[in-house]
Amino acid sequence: MESGPAIFAGTAFALFGAALLLWTGARVLHRAPVAHGVSPATAVALATLFGAASLALGVWCFGRV
Repeated sequence: MESGPAIFAGTAFALFGAALLLWTGARVLHRAPVAHGVSPATAVALATLFGAASLALGVWCFGRV
């Protein structure tokens, strides 16, 4: 019974993290701004950091199953 919420949370975190990393990579590849009103280096660094952290959290949730 306890594995259901862990699977749901792991899926949500993993999908969000992967999508954020993919989106950030596509924006950088096309030299488009990642976030408006923020310096490009800061926006790329923070988006990559949060995407990787979210993906790692999803993998951790799957490890708890």
